[in-house]
Amino acid sequence: MNLLIKSATITDPNSPHHRQTADILIRNGLIADIAADIQADAEIFDAAGKHVAPGFFDLNCNIGELGLETKEDLQTGTKAAAAGGFTGLALMPNTNPPVHSKSEVEFILNKAKGNLVDIYPLGTISHKSEGKDLAEMFDMHQSGAKAFTDGRYPVQDAGLMERALLYAQGFDGLVFSYPEDRAIAGKAKVHEGDVSTILGMKGIPALAEELMIARDLYLVGYTGSKIHFSTVSTRQSVELIRQAKQKGLNVTCDVAAHHLVLTHEALMGFDSHYKVKPPLRTADDVKALIEGLEDGTIDAIVSQHTPHEVEFKAVEFEVAEYGMIALQTVLPLVLRAGLAVDVLVNKLAIAPRRILGVDAAVIEKDKPANLVVFDTKQQWNFTKQNNLSKSYNSPFIDEQLTGRVTLACNNKQVFKP
Repeated sequence: MNLLIKSATITDPNSPHHRQTADILIRNGLIADIAADIQADAEIFDAAGKHVAPGFFDLNCNIGELGLETKEDLQTGTKAAAAGGFTGLALMPNTNPPVHSKSEVEFILNKAKGNLVDIYPLGTISHKSEGKDLAEMFDMHQSGAKAFTDGRYPVQDAGLMERALLYAQGFDGLVFSYPEDRAIAGKAKVHEGDVSTILGMKGIPALAEELMIARDLYLVGYTGSKIHFSTVSTRQSVELIRQAKQKGLNVTCDVAAHHLVLTHEALMGFDSHYKVKPPLRTADDVKALIEGLEDGTIDAIVSQHTPHEVEFKAVEFEVAEYGMIALQTVLPLVLRAGLAVDVLVNKLAIAPRRILGVDAAVIEKDKPANLVVFDTKQQWNFTKQNNLSKSYNSPFIDEQLTGRVTLACNNKQVFKP
């Protein structure tokens, strides 16, 4: 593979060429040269006016394999990821069976070999994600699991979470917390507020998320462990984490891209494509999330890609499943939220790898070519035809979006959407 990327603006704070406009020559999967004007026998890709950055990395992606391949399999999921600029995915263990032993970890890693997109399975905290007994965390770690989470199931038992934090500490493992107190959230489906009142639906108070974050922060302070909070969504959640960081606790967190642009008012039409967990919150919460990204409180942005077959979404709102496909729409949503390109690259490419303990992708001579080229101004229509996921449960289908990935490169492979 010989590729010459011409006139790209390099956006990579770890690169000596950060914010420079240059040509990048890629030979056999390595960056052979970076200079102002390169002449070489190679396929030319015109990147004038576009940004080149390290490949994006997603800390929260659901792919159905194993057991739920009708929703998404590794082949379709990684194609959608590459189209969205993601060259690395941390896979949630929300499969059937869940990824709760080394067998599932090794299956996924073997199945994903040779892909443009690097795959990192996350193992469960508890056996079968049931929240009762610890899973085989060390065995999974030995087999390649990078971190541990019960996925969409919060760890309700504080004692179990304490044991998980202490146990993971022994091998420098990382525990992800999905913060929701189920006793407070109950069976409600949407955010508790004026919209839920108008719709006549029970609401999930912001308190359900904030109580769990407060609990886990106390546990981290007590155990001296580290923790990562998945998909925070409220103003007070951001403030709790901000205060914890100021105290020196080893805590990181992420936010889903759709929580940066959508509010609970999107639910007024009972469109189940907007039914997500945590639920869409208020405009004030959205503002706080963006502020948290800009001041460094929130470390990363995730897709929370959650594919479903049509029969799980094209039903009454109350019984519809949570989640939307998102890998191809993260970049446009982050740009719509108004984040600067430097912030975007840090939250999508730099910080996620650091959090998971994965080697950084750096745009530098003699380094592996793990990069993405994107245009912040290109307008395009997201349709069922150019959607590469096996599912199409997205509220952004048939909507014009601004900002598009035009090339992804990794593992000696190139993808052009």
